[in-house]
Amino acid sequence: MLFMVIETFRDADMVPVYRRLRERGRMLPDGLVYRDSWVEPGFGRCFQLMECDDAALLQEWVLGWRGTGVTFEIVPVVPSAKTRALVEPVLDREEGLAGR
Repeated sequence: MLFMVIETFRDADMVPVYRRLRERGRMLPDGLVYRDSWVEPGFGRCFQLMECDDAALLQEWVLGWRGTGVTFEIVPVVPSAKTRALVEPVLDREEGLAGR
């Protein structure tokens, strides 16, 4: 499964998090895969796309970042192409009903 991890830096201070990242790396448990990340221009939040089959791996990973002043919101997500393929048959059915 894919997860959007939204990290919020206390007081928009990303330095403690980047310091730990430099010293220890991402600290990912086996089975948790980092895909990509984006940071707001004002350094308030970071958005990371992660992948794993067991959400407990995310909990394990979050525990490693305690004490850095960051909080986490973890949102399961589905790629838009997969969602579009799922919705397409529904659209076709509804268009057929609308033509009656």
